[in-house]
Amino acid sequence: MLRHHHSPIFPRILNSSFGSVQHQHVHRSNHPQPQKPQFPFPPKPECDESLLLHYLSNGLHHEAQNLLQNSSEGDLHTRVVRWTSLLSSFSRHGHVPQARALFDIMPHRNLVTFNAMLSAYLGSGMLHEAFRFFRAMPEKNVVSWTAMLGGLANAGRIDDARKVFDEMPERNVVSWNTMVAALVRSGELEEARVVFEEIPFKNVVSWNAMIAGYVESGRMDEARALFEKMEFRNVVTWTSMISGYCREGDVEEAYCLFRAMPERNVVSWTALIGGFAWNGFYGEALLLFLEMVRVSDAKPNGETFVSLVYACGGLGFSWLGKQVHAQVIVNSWGVDDYDGRLRRGLVRMYSGFGLMDSARNVLEGNLKDCDDQCFNSMIDGYVRAGQLERAQELFDMVPVRRNKVASTCMIAGYLSAGQVLNAWNLFKMSDRDSIAWTTMIYGYVQNELIAEAICLFAEMMAHGASPLNSTYAVIFGAMGSIAYLDQGRQLHGMQLKTVYEYDLILENSLIAMYAKCGEIDDAYRIFSKMTYRDNISWNTMIMCLSDHGRASEALKVYENMLEFGIYPDSLTFLGVLTACAHAGLVDKGWELFIAMVDTYDIQPGLEHYISIINLLGRAGKVKDAEEFVLRLPVEPNHAIWGALIGVCGLSKTDADVARRAAKRLFELDPLNAPGHVTLCNIYAANDRNIEETCLRKEMRMKGVRKAPGCSWILVKGTVHVFSSDDKLLLTV
Repeated sequence: MLRHHHSPIFPRILNSSFGSVQHQHVHRSNHPQPQKPQFPFPPKPECDESLLLHYLSNGLHHEAQNLLQNSSEGDLHTRVVRWTSLLSSFSRHGHVPQARALFDIMPHRNLVTFNAMLSAYLGSGMLHEAFRFFRAMPEKNVVSWTAMLGGLANAGRIDDARKVFDEMPERNVVSWNTMVAALVRSGELEEARVVFEEIPFKNVVSWNAMIAGYVESGRMDEARALFEKMEFRNVVTWTSMISGYCREGDVEEAYCLFRAMPERNVVSWTALIGGFAWNGFYGEALLLFLEMVRVSDAKPNGETFVSLVYACGGLGFSWLGKQVHAQVIVNSWGVDDYDGRLRRGLVRMYSGFGLMDSARNVLEGNLKDCDDQCFNSMIDGYVRAGQLERAQELFDMVPVRRNKVASTCMIAGYLSAGQVLNAWNLFKMSDRDSIAWTTMIYGYVQNELIAEAICLFAEMMAHGASPLNSTYAVIFGAMGSIAYLDQGRQLHGMQLKTVYEYDLILENSLIAMYAKCGEIDDAYRIFSKMTYRDNISWNTMIMCLSDHGRASEALKVYENMLEFGIYPDSLTFLGVLTACAHAGLVDKGWELFIAMVDTYDIQPGLEHYISIINLLGRAGKVKDAEEFVLRLPVEPNHAIWGALIGVCGLSKTDADVARRAAKRLFELDPLNAPGHVTLCNIYAANDRNIEETCLRKEMRMKGVRKAPGCSWILVKGTVHVFSSDDKLLLTV
C-alpha cells in the first residue's frame, strides 16, 4: 500500500520513455529522409547567434534579415536547415517572441520550420498562439497534427484533443499513443481502452500506456490481463506492474514478477525496494538493496535512498540509518534531491530515533526552507525525546509553519509534562480537528482529570467533531478506571451508532471497561465476538477473569490462547499465576511458573515472584513462601518482604516468619504502615501482647499512620465516597 508518503517512480519513467519513442517516430514516419550532403555539415552555424538575437529583441528586423542572408552559404536546403536550427535554439532558451520574429523574416521555410515554430509555442505553454498558428499553416503532416494533439492533451483539454484526433487525415502509432495517454491521464479509462483497441499497429509504448492507466487506477486484474497478452515487454512494462502490485499491498506478487524479469534497471530495483519499505517490510527492503549493489550494475539514485531511509526508520536501527546517510553524503546523492523528499526522510528518520541534533543538522542553514513535513517531524521528535523546551523554541521560531499536526504534537508534549494549562491555552487557539480533541481528552486522563476529560468529550460532540475509535477507547478507559458503568454503557451505545467499524484497540478498551466495572460477562461477550485478537486481548480477558476469582475460566482462556498459536508473554503468566493464587491451585501455579522460565524463556519479574508468594501463602504454606524468598536470584526488596508479611496476616499465624520478614522490611522502609499494622494484628491474634504493645509504641514514636481506606458508589449519577470511620457519606 504505497499510498502515504511516496511519489510513484514508474510514471516519470513512462513519460520520459514515451517522449523519446514519440520523437523517434515523428522523424521516422512523415518524410523521406533527405540525402546526406556530400560535404561535412558544420557543427555550428556561421551566423552570429547572439548578434541575431540582439537584433530580433530590439525590433531591428531589417538588420537581422541582412545578417541571415550575408552569413548563409550552401544551397537553399542547407540554409533553411540552419535557420530552423536557430529558431529551435531560441525557443529552447525561452526566446519564443524572437523565434517568431526569426520565422517571419526567414526568406525561405519548409514544413520542418513550421513544425519547429509550432513546437516552440506548445513548449512554452502558449496554447492559443499555437492553435492559431496551426490553423494558418499552409501544409501539415502527421507530425504537425500529433504535436497539436499532444499540446492540447498536456493542457488537459481532452475534448479539443479528441476533436483534433478525429480530424487527422492520417495517424501514426505516436498519434494513437498520444490519444490513449491523454485519455488515461484524464481518468477516462474506458474511452482509452476503446482507442487502444482501434490502434492498427500497436507498439510496446501503446501497451505500456494502457497498462499504466489500469495500474494508476488500482485495476490490477485488467492490467495483468493486458500484460499477459503482450508479445514483447520492456523494462518499463515489468516495472509498471511491480509498482502497481506494491501500491495495492500485494508485495508477494510484485516480488514474483521482479524475479521473472529478463532485465532490470535502477528503477526496477527501486520500485520493489520502495514497495517493501512502504508496506512495512523494512528488512526485506534493505536486503534487496544489498543484492542490487552486489549482483547488478544498477547505481542507486536519490529515490532509492528515500526508500532506504524510510526502511531504516521503520526498523529503528539508528546505526544503520547513519550508514545510509553517510553513503548519501559520500556519493553526493543528496544533490539530486530536487523535491526535498530525501531531506524530509532523513529528518523524519532521525526524529524517530530521538537523535534530534542529527535531525537539526540536516536542516541547518535551511530552516527558512523547512516545509510542513520537516517541521512536524522535528516538533514531534523533540516532544517524544522529552525536549519540550526545544520543541517550543522551534514552534515559536517558525510561526508560519504552525499547523494542526505541529500544534497537536505540542499539546501532547505539554500534557505529558503535566502542563495542562499550557496545553489548554494552545488547544483553544488551534484549528481543532478530531485528533486534537482526542489528544486533549487523553491528556486529561493521563493527568487523572477524569471528570474534565468526560466534559471535554461532551464539548467535542457539541462542536460537531466526530469522535474517532481512539477517542472512544480513551473514554472507555477513563470510565473503567472510576467504575462509571452507567455512563460507560451510554457511551458504548453512542459508539455503536457513530462508529461502524471496530478496531482492536477499541474492542480491547471495551473489554477492560466492562471488566473493571464488574460486568465480566459483558466483557467476555465482546471478547468472544472479536474476529482478531492480539496478546492484549487475551491478557486483558485472563486478568479480568483472574481478578474476579474465576480461576478455571482464566486458565481455560489461557489454554485457548495456546491453541490459537498465540505466544504468551510475561503479562499472560502474571494473570494465570494470580488466578492460581486466588483458587489455591499450588501445583498448577508451580507448573506454569516453570513453563514460563523453561519453555518460553521469559525472565520472571518482581510481580511474578509476588504471585508465587501469594500462591504459597494463600494455601497456608507460609514457611515455603519464606524459603522461596530466601532462594530468589535477586535481592528481595520492600515489595517482596511486604508480600510475605501480607500472606502471614491472612491466617494470623506464623508470627515468627512475619517478624523476620518485618525486620527486613523495616530496614528498607522504616515507615511502612501496612507492614506495621499487619504485624500488630498477627501479634494480637497469637496473644503476644507485650510485642504488640512495644510495636504500637514504636509506631507512635516514628509517626507511622495507616491511611484509612475508602470506597465509593455511584447512585443516580452522583459519586458517594465513604471510609471505615465515616458517619456520613461524602458526596462528590
